[in-house]
Amino acid sequence: MAADDGTGRWIEAGLAELAHGGIDRVRVEVVAERLGVTKGGFYRRFKDRRALLDAILETWRRGRIEAINKQMALGNTSPGELLKSVIKLYSERVSAQGMAIELAIRQWARSDPAAASATASVDEARLRNVADVYRRMGLSADDAQARAVLFYSFIFGQSLLFLEQAPRKRASLIAACAAALTQIEAKEP
Repeated sequence: MAADDGTGRWIEAGLAELAHGGIDRVRVEVVAERLGVTKGGFYRRFKDRRALLDAILETWRRGRIEAINKQMALGNTSPGELLKSVIKLYSERVSAQGMAIELAIRQWARSDPAAASATASVDEARLRNVADVYRRMGLSADDAQARAVLFYSFIFGQSLLFLEQAPRKRASLIAACAAALTQIEAKEP
């Protein structure tokens, strides 16, 4: 993101509008109003709305991939503890705006090939990283991939399903799910 020329501010404002009301809110005049500037500043930084949308997607894609790579590089942590720490991170520090952006981009991806490509890239990185951890725990490549899908289905689903739970009950449910997702049974020879 180019912070020097103000491009980053436009991208961040676009992401905020995306979180606020979906892709239809990411219009030049709406983003300019959020920034308190005229539309002229937009055209000094972007060719058109599509260029802003592409920059938003690239910023989101790069940020999500960097985040999962960083989360999976926790040093000497055992694979099971590493997975539990990711579950804890996503369950205790849920960002309402981050989740709104994730959902809005996924909705956008249903009708836009560039958004679909960015989403697929992020999903591939997330699943690859988690599947690698499960392989280190002794699972076959196919079993590790299946477990990674379950892991991410839980990560995102829990933020939607348990919002109304009392904090103690929610923490107990999360801990039980984390235990189930990180327990690997030895295969019979």
